[in-house]
Amino acid sequence: MSRKYFGTDGVRGKVGAFPITPAFALQLGHAAGRVLVAQDTSSPGERPTVLIGKDTRVSGYLLEAALEAGFAAAGVDVCLVGPLPTPGVAYLTRALRLQAGVVISASHNPYDDNGIKFFSALGTKLPDEVEQAIEAEMDVPMGCVESARLGRARRIDDARGRYIEFCKSTFPNELNLRGLKLVVDCAHGAAYHVAPEVFHELGAEVHAIGAEPNGLNINAGCGATAPGALRQAVLEQGADLGIALDGDGDRLVMVDASGCIHDGDSLLYAIVVGRLAQGQKVAGVVGTLMSNLALEHGLAALGVPFLRAAVGDRYVLEMLLEKGWLLGGENSGHILCLDKHSTGDGIIAALQVLAALRQQDKSPAELLGALSLYPQVLINVPMVKGFAWQDSAVIAAARAAAEQRLAGQGRVLLRASGTEPLLRIMVEGRDAGLVRAQAEALAQAVCAASA
Repeated sequence: MSRKYFGTDGVRGKVGAFPITPAFALQLGHAAGRVLVAQDTSSPGERPTVLIGKDTRVSGYLLEAALEAGFAAAGVDVCLVGPLPTPGVAYLTRALRLQAGVVISASHNPYDDNGIKFFSALGTKLPDEVEQAIEAEMDVPMGCVESARLGRARRIDDARGRYIEFCKSTFPNELNLRGLKLVVDCAHGAAYHVAPEVFHELGAEVHAIGAEPNGLNINAGCGATAPGALRQAVLEQGADLGIALDGDGDRLVMVDASGCIHDGDSLLYAIVVGRLAQGQKVAGVVGTLMSNLALEHGLAALGVPFLRAAVGDRYVLEMLLEKGWLLGGENSGHILCLDKHSTGDGIIAALQVLAALRQQDKSPAELLGALSLYPQVLINVPMVKGFAWQDSAVIAAARAAAEQRLAGQGRVLLRASGTEPLLRIMVEGRDAGLVRAQAEALAQAVCAASA
């Protein structure tokens, strides 16, 4: 589908630059509201209702007010929950039987970026046809319904508590976290007043970091995209395990007591191993083009099928639903457990790892270190905008040569950046030296071909 405004994860950009402006947010709220009114099947006289949540960026206030006004002008009621993790908004949208959920967040990006993304009534990403309908409405001049039909806004004061209880409900009733010392890094983001409480109420001793948001420090040197801060805290505190989330709470990275950092591939593998150990069937797992080859090989050794989707949790979800499978994720830390939640959730994924830890009576290092990831080298090569790298005989020959040298013990991936004039080169395999050499040779070939 060709999108004018929506990317793979809603609308995102620099605050103050189109499209992340109050005028655009106002129009987007109105357009989305008109689509919801047209599709509403509720009783006559009832207005459709949307839920709006956000992370801790200072620009969230501005965008929240503009969206609220746009929805109200279209005749849609609004429920406001303030800062809440993205998966919390998805959960409450479904639990409250609302027509849609909206999250104001730029996830792991710095504070001066922001974004707007939508969830359906089922707590999943909006279907393509609904996004198309909203984009079509954006081209219609904005109006306003008559005063008697204007939408109203109210605040849900217990949203945080509801979501905490939901997260806890995904952890086995017969288990607890007593005796575990955890460091929880909330990235100064939306989970700052949720994640520590979840793990504490299940019995763990919790030391929270990255839990003092000021509107400007979200993801700044902390969280899942900068796990060095978590690693240092785990070692200083003598903790059993560290848990890092990103700014909107849907990514997860863990650190064991020795300071070893474990990404989404290792965590997904640990969840699979834990379920198999409990006698549960795992029909298959979906990763992405960036998932480490060791994950594919490790799952094959367990007899678990593995498929790769395009990069992005949206595509992982689509493939899981197509196959009827439950588990998938990205090495960046987006992990989906569809029997627990309709979308990726960093807190719930962490609880699934902790459940496996408790059920198998293993140390975090033993469980998370069960998968030895292969060395992986990533190189971004600048290209002239519009360069048809797929048609280059030089690049094709270099890629074929690299794959031949890897001899089935590695993998090569070339993909263009969706936001910058770059070609991303990824080479991985069992031999670190060979992987590095082939990645550099490919980068040189790309530079020569695009010069």
